This record gives sequence, structure tokens and C-alpha cells, in this order.
Amino acid sequence: MSSHLTQYSKQLRTDQTEAERALWHHIRGHRFLGLKFRRQKIIGPYIVDFICHERMLIIELDGGQHLDSSTDRERDAWLKSRGFTVLRFWNHDVLLKMDSVLEAIRLMLESDSVPSPQPSP
Repeated sequence: MSSHLTQYSKQLRTDQTEAERALWHHIRGHRFLGLKFRRQKIIGPYIVDFICHERMLIIELDGGQHLDSSTDRERDAWLKSRGFTVLRFWNHDVLLKMDSVLEAIRLMLESDSVPSPQPSP
């Protein structure tokens, strides 16, 4: 893992956007469905906004600069090829429609699209 990425991920945790702060409030500390989420984590060559390793779910929050981004499509394809599900939300939806965003995350987690943890033997 590159020290540049490590430093940058620490900086991103410190300099969260308003939308990231708002969503983090709802999903941190096992508050959301009892799952552990982490923020600004390094996955391969990328830093993802939020990740639930247990369920292989990545949540990305996007501003206008992400509109029709080929870089995001490549990144999502790389993450999906490694077994992750990627959910993207616009920042303004997180800020103005938090209940809908949380419901979409819940529905994804409860669907068959995201692997459930393996039961204990």
C-alpha cells in the first residue's frame, strides 16, 4: 500500500464533505443494521468513501464532477471484478433525502445482490 494513498485517505477522513459527514452519522459504530462500516478505505489502487467488508458493499457519494465519469465506470468495474457491490448516491440526495438513501442501502443489503456473512459452523 503506497504511503501517498495512506496519507491521502487520512486527509479525506479529516476533510469530509457535508454529505459524507451526514451519512457517516447514520452508518458508523454499527448503527446501521448492526454492520460495521469504514470510511475512506484503500482498496487496491482506490480509496472508497464507505465500505462494509462483511457484506462486500461500497458506498460512493458523488458531486457534479462525477457526472458521466468514465473514470468512475472503470473504478466500479475493477471493484465489481473483485466481488464488491458499488452503490453511488449524489451528494444532494444524501443531504435532502437521507431516508431514501438509507432505505436504498438497506434494500441492497437485504437483497441477494450483496453476500451475507457465512453462518458459523
